[in-house]
Amino acid sequence: MKQVDAAVIGFGKGGKTLAGALASAGKTVVLVEQSPKMYGGTCINVACIPTKSLVSSAALSAAQGGAFAERAARYAAAVDEKDRLTGMLRDKNYRKLADLPNVQVMDGTASFADATHLTVRTPDGGKETVEAAQVFVNTGARPFVPPIPGADGPRVFVSETLLDVRELPERLVIIGGGYIGMEFASMYANFGSQVVVVQNEDAFLPREDAEIAAAVLASLEERGVRVMLGADVRSIEDDAERAVVVVETSGSEKLLPADAVLVATGRRPNVAELNLEAAGVELTERGAVRTDEHLRTTAPNVWALGDVAGGLQFTYISLDDSRIVKSAVLGDGARTTENRGAVPYSVFLDPPFSRVGMTEQEARDAGFNVKAAKLPAAAVPKAQLLQKPTGLLKAVVDADTDHILGAHLFCEESHEMVNTVKLAMDAGLPYQTLRDAVYTHPTMSEAFNDLFATVA
Repeated sequence: MKQVDAAVIGFGKGGKTLAGALASAGKTVVLVEQSPKMYGGTCINVACIPTKSLVSSAALSAAQGGAFAERAARYAAAVDEKDRLTGMLRDKNYRKLADLPNVQVMDGTASFADATHLTVRTPDGGKETVEAAQVFVNTGARPFVPPIPGADGPRVFVSETLLDVRELPERLVIIGGGYIGMEFASMYANFGSQVVVVQNEDAFLPREDAEIAAAVLASLEERGVRVMLGADVRSIEDDAERAVVVVETSGSEKLLPADAVLVATGRRPNVAELNLEAAGVELTERGAVRTDEHLRTTAPNVWALGDVAGGLQFTYISLDDSRIVKSAVLGDGARTTENRGAVPYSVFLDPPFSRVGMTEQEARDAGFNVKAAKLPAAAVPKAQLLQKPTGLLKAVVDADTDHILGAHLFCEESHEMVNTVKLAMDAGLPYQTLRDAVYTHPTMSEAFNDLFATVA
């Protein structure tokens, strides 16, 4: 039996960062990871990094144009480059922890025997017991596939598995109109696929500002993406040549032929094999590990961080979770989930869409006296310089305090710009600070001069 100060289950962003911090504080640490292909976590291996690598390659391919065969060759090369990049980062992440004298990385699947003991099933079929005074769960989330007949077919993929397909699908059907579905739709359209998105809701991106959602939809449709709203998938059929997605919409049945089908219907916390009940760890109604504001679970010596804790599924939230747990375990506990400030996010469409804070409607519903600002991306000199004039920028302001309540940036480089707005919001700065700031030129950030000048 191994006896350590701390056991971390999962090599994700939060877990690996916390493991390093605990080791630096002199604690002995075991980090258990189910698959050597996941050293570094979801982001590096099957999500943020590989998809953004392909998004970048897709934009270059779209600019080059050419026949489908040429695009398919570039796509295969892009997948190879993605694999090189993720392999390099995976090894780097492994060595960063495995080379520490008081950290042991174990390959295997961990489950609780009780609150302080883990049983680790190793790849060779053996079992090892780990005793740890503190345990930190960072097992992430997994794609959710609804019970659609035929969803287990050979041409049906989730986001993680489609990334490894080297043959560009000429026809791609995406089930699910959320952020992952939209990102893949934009990316594969740029590579040259014919893309159809099937969404069962009647509104496109219903959680977003209506004007921004309309601009995103128009941009996708201009690039040939077909979005079917209010459509239910009945089955997925397959023969030797293709898959066919059977969809019901407006009372009629439609058949969508596809070389590949992507099921992008959300993700669920990865808890199935943990045997949490043995440790006294409870789940929420949505199946995530129940935690308090310090990310402590219902077992006093067990914490959960990252996607498995049911929060926003972003790698930087997992990173911040590690800071919160570190504060609780090694510090004064001052950092919590309640004081991390505004949380921005980006969807890497073409151009990317980024948001922080409330929509205009959410702000009005919350009782704020609202003023709004809008600016077409085409009005920004840098967007014209980049030949990327598509998009819309919008901001929401509290008319009583001049504080920024939200920003919605559908434009080139929005994923960089949104961080400036977050800082202003966290600092409680009035919108005039961004309106009157001096920015370098030509940049997308200088759009804040003109955007916030339209507040009314």
